[in-house]
Amino acid sequence: PSERIICFLATNYHQYLSIFLFFFLNFTYKHYSEHHESLKLCSNTMDSSPEDCDWLLYPVEWFMFGTVVCSWTKIYFQRSELYILSAVLRAVMTLFLCSVSQGLTVQVEDMRIRATYSQRKRIPITEGFLEVKDGGKWRQICNEEWTEMNSRVICGMYGFPGVKRFNTRPYKLLAKRRKKNYWGFSVNCTGNEANLADCKLGREIELKGNSTCGQGMPVVVSCVPGRAFAPSQPLVRLRGGAMIGEGRVEVLKNGEWGTVCDDNWNIRAATVVCRELGFGSAKEALTGARLGQGIGLVHMNEVECSGFEKSLTECYFNRDALGCSHEEDAAVRCNVPAMGFHTRLRLSGGRNPYEGRVEVLAEKNGTLAWGTVCSDNWGTMEAMVVCRQLGLGFASHAFQETWYWGGESSADTVVMSGVRCSGTELTLDQCLHHGKHIQCAKGGGRFSAGVSCTQTAPDLVLNAQVVEQTTYLEDRPMYALQCAQEENCLSSSADKADPTSYRRLLRFSSQIHNNGQSDFRPRAAHHSWIWHECHRHYHSMEVFTHYDLLSLNGTKVAEGHKASFCLEDSNCDEGIQKRYECANFGAQGITVGCWDTYRHDIDCQWIDITDIKPGDYIFQVVINPNYEVAESDYTNNVMKCRSRYDGQRIWMYNCRIGETFIS
Repeated sequence: PSERIICFLATNYHQYLSIFLFFFLNFTYKHYSEHHESLKLCSNTMDSSPEDCDWLLYPVEWFMFGTVVCSWTKIYFQRSELYILSAVLRAVMTLFLCSVSQGLTVQVEDMRIRATYSQRKRIPITEGFLEVKDGGKWRQICNEEWTEMNSRVICGMYGFPGVKRFNTRPYKLLAKRRKKNYWGFSVNCTGNEANLADCKLGREIELKGNSTCGQGMPVVVSCVPGRAFAPSQPLVRLRGGAMIGEGRVEVLKNGEWGTVCDDNWNIRAATVVCRELGFGSAKEALTGARLGQGIGLVHMNEVECSGFEKSLTECYFNRDALGCSHEEDAAVRCNVPAMGFHTRLRLSGGRNPYEGRVEVLAEKNGTLAWGTVCSDNWGTMEAMVVCRQLGLGFASHAFQETWYWGGESSADTVVMSGVRCSGTELTLDQCLHHGKHIQCAKGGGRFSAGVSCTQTAPDLVLNAQVVEQTTYLEDRPMYALQCAQEENCLSSSADKADPTSYRRLLRFSSQIHNNGQSDFRPRAAHHSWIWHECHRHYHSMEVFTHYDLLSLNGTKVAEGHKASFCLEDSNCDEGIQKRYECANFGAQGITVGCWDTYRHDIDCQWIDITDIKPGDYIFQVVINPNYEVAESDYTNNVMKCRSRYDGQRIWMYNCRIGETFIS
């Protein structure tokens, strides 16, 4: 009937409640009308009164839930057998709606930290009035019920690890002079929330214009900036992430880095990691090796944090990682400060936003102008920094010619040259470069530096145990090493050696895994591979690995190298299909989850130690030594072993990857 009034409320749980109420009343009305033909349902309108109705519905109260205003329908019955049912229903609805209202979270359109005029040019903004946007207008929050836990959540959202004290006097003076427009609610945060939207909505505040917050003032938030909070040598690090503040979580224990199993991994544990490293709260707690698989031991399992620990190592965890593999490595994505790095660099002329000529905003004749970067010695490390600065992930290629990308002619002038990056810099101008003294032999223009970026990258890791278990010595005659000598796989003394003499070779197998998120492919296209007639095969990468024997002080005493004449999937993890095979000059590469094995009996899979004296040495293998192919992590491309040579035999022991080597 048209008289029936039901209030359908705006939020989901209110809708479900109202729909339930609607159908309940409809059923009850239908049931009783069949037995009581005179039963009449009507609404609280001008042309009807309770005396005329058997069942009257009318809205009598208004409630504010968040920013949604709705009416709550009360129910009255004339007939005694229905009144009791109505009263019980009203009581249940009252209790339910009251409990729901206390569980509401903060819902606003936007939020900002508004710095004072003297602080607005500072980057990042760490202190200022907190404002929320609601109903299209920016509003302040009264600080009468504001807590440090609330500020902790705000700072975490903006990429800062903690809260610090501030001078309230200038803010009180500013607040007195400004017209205020307060938001109508207080906020209750526990301090563990990742976002203000996760905090509970507090009590409603009566809005009275400038006198709304009579005993207080607008909320001011002051955050600890950047790495000031992070320890100089943290016990936790991030690896394999495409962006600043993200990566696989690794923990240092007994001098060796290991991973964290993702059992029970959650946003609280992730936030502890982020704050420990000087970032804000965690945006995501990632499981299932989403940012690549680690190597070595799994140090922590079933981690449980309160969210307030200073370090992940202070959380409860299970040291027993049985059943955990690197397929379950935990990772994080952290909130990082808005530094505005991307505003000083751009890619121009590319086919998509992930590629193009690199252009830098630099000072020229007293004004800021866009210009290009000299491509002399421009390589993967420099491209990595560019992609990271722009928030585009990893570099897939570094280009020394960009004539095919037509950038803006007004930006053709070279404004940066001599760029040398280690790969860890946050911005290109943090790399070594010539400064104002531009030197570019190629002259820029068509030879300006360019990049292409990608969200995923491979990650090659050598199996140290295989090297340790397969090492042995072989004395091989020179006449059997002619092809190897042509490819410079012997020491320089072999050039003058008698053809009937022998060379002593330190042989071993290498098993190289791709633990990254994309396939490892040679940089050179198939048509540009180099043919070697002696071995009768192509080299897709002229130098794929370096093999070195070092003295204990790090001096190189013998060396070898291995060209990638065949990059293929020798074996793969269960469920992964091989994609690359060298037979019939097929495509070369290493699939994610697969590995390429270079057996000990292959030519050049050795170091020539003929001229080496007995003693203790360090054996070192470096994969992708010239950074020809971009990877998500280069620190695990190095393997070192202790070795002892007595003139007849050699022992290889304590082989470790990357920074875990113990001398």
